[in-house]
Amino acid sequence: MTLTPQWLDELRSRITLSTLIGRTVKITRAGREYKACCPFHNEKTPSFTINDEKGFYHCFGCSAHGDAIRWMTDQRGLSFMDAVKELAAEAGMEVPAPDPRAAKKAEEQASLRDVTQAAADWFVQQLGSSNGAPAREYLAKRGISEATRKAFGFGLAPESRSALKEALKKFPTAMLVESGMLIAVDDKEPYDRFRGRLMIPIRDARGRVIAFGGRILGDGEPKYLNSPDTPLFDKGRTLYNLDKASPASRQTNRIIVVEGYMDVIALAEAGIADAVAPLGTALTENQLAMIWRMVPVPVLCFDGDAAGQKAAMRAAMRALPLLRPGFSLSFATLPAGQDPDDLVRARGAAGFVEILEDAQPLVERLWAHEVAAGPLTTPEERAALKTRLLAHADAIQDADVRHHYREAFRERLDALFARARPERGPRQPWTPSPQRGAGRRFGPDPRLQPPADETRSIGQAGISAPYVAALIGGLLRYPEALRRNEEALTRLPVSDPGDAALLRLMLDSAMCREGLDCEGLLAILEPMKVYNRATTLLRADGMHFSFNRRLESSDEAAAARETALRDLDEYIGVLVTQPEIRERLAQATADFQRTMDEEGLARQQKLRAMDEDLTRRLAALSESSSQ
Repeated sequence: MTLTPQWLDELRSRITLSTLIGRTVKITRAGREYKACCPFHNEKTPSFTINDEKGFYHCFGCSAHGDAIRWMTDQRGLSFMDAVKELAAEAGMEVPAPDPRAAKKAEEQASLRDVTQAAADWFVQQLGSSNGAPAREYLAKRGISEATRKAFGFGLAPESRSALKEALKKFPTAMLVESGMLIAVDDKEPYDRFRGRLMIPIRDARGRVIAFGGRILGDGEPKYLNSPDTPLFDKGRTLYNLDKASPASRQTNRIIVVEGYMDVIALAEAGIADAVAPLGTALTENQLAMIWRMVPVPVLCFDGDAAGQKAAMRAAMRALPLLRPGFSLSFATLPAGQDPDDLVRARGAAGFVEILEDAQPLVERLWAHEVAAGPLTTPEERAALKTRLLAHADAIQDADVRHHYREAFRERLDALFARARPERGPRQPWTPSPQRGAGRRFGPDPRLQPPADETRSIGQAGISAPYVAALIGGLLRYPEALRRNEEALTRLPVSDPGDAALLRLMLDSAMCREGLDCEGLLAILEPMKVYNRATTLLRADGMHFSFNRRLESSDEAAAARETALRDLDEYIGVLVTQPEIRERLAQATADFQRTMDEEGLARQQKLRAMDEDLTRRLAALSESSSQ
């Protein structure tokens, strides 16, 4: 499709911008222009101007600026082509078709929209008739006002297999089947799909009826029935209420995703207009892309029961590979057994907004879900938790976001499994210590231990040379540990440039070649300058770790190898974690020396206990290897 600048200029010239904007915004004339309170940001004094002669609007408060097409995309949330098509229809212009086949398809879709719109009109008539009294009573019991009923186009499908077919007999039966309004089974006569149901039209982003949802009146299954996929309707690419929620989100800078269309309607009744819902499926990648075009962090608000929380986790899993900087999800959890309708009835819109304000970021929802998945009493259960969390992080395609998720999970694991401090008797009340000539100040606390020299310098000095020598020697002997510890090893602060370069080359070699053994790794390094250093470190045994020992051919070699690999993995974990803990300890100590409060002391002592525990683990690894 070729839209020339001349054609677009002609389209803009046929649209009166003030009339277009005035349909949804209250405007007042000001000389040769119009003024209004800006629809793109909250303000009390009008700073939004519309100039019909020049064909643009401009806000002097938030700098929003554009023409008729931009208004349709930014305020209505339409795509560029949808905006052009809607404006062209209003201006009486033909949008150029790309080719005859596309033109024919567009014509067929337009014809099917005539069918769905005619069906929607007929359903509305049925609801307003004497036959619609029970359905109207049901809506009244649900607290749905007549204004909301009309705004959402509620209708009624009578309990008949042919009433709609007869009402729409001006359309060919094949079109009624293709639009999803009739069901055709084998050689049987087609019959009405929706019977004895409250009808809710499903609209596209431009507000055109493309499908229906039907709720049964009385007993029966299924409770809710949607139109099948048609040339107009793809449930995985459609969000219910998008046409109304998109402009509303421009005001609130928020999009709420709920489970079903009755949830959306209940919220609208309570004055919350920026809600959408998927249509009988888990939230899809296409639907996520649609809501991310409106806001960077939509709020998913599913029912508080088990099914609702499973749906929330499915959405989280679907979103992980698609995360990118600034774009994520948050999760608002409703009280158990309640849906949005229940909540707004009990607590009103303000109560629902409170739930939204307490929404969890995606990283917190994943953490809470996995921690609650089972007991965490044994080392194996704790290791399984770590594996599950890192698997979630690894599903993220964006490298920066993936890195920060791994860091966030690691920090939470460190805090969760930090060794409890021994009991030191009852805590003494905190009292200031007076000093002569200085008024009331905090005196030195005997419990505060200043950081050691290695603690203060660890960020600059890195890990001491003997530990690095033992590490690289172990990795040369067991190169398979390089691949599974890649992420940890890249964070290791190695102070010696030569050893750091050697470790990087070893990692690169292991990543490029699976199944690499000691001889293969040495063969790769042999032509390089680091080869002599590598052979020297391979013989490092002064630290007496199991992974630095040469394995002799014996019946115990396999068991010794397994022990060495296990110890090497733990050793890497300690070397990576301890410098980070010591940096945090140094900062916590400095903060406490400045503030002298109980919270700062508790943080400093907790980090010190973690550091001492890591030191004991290093010693235990060396002792177990020397036995």
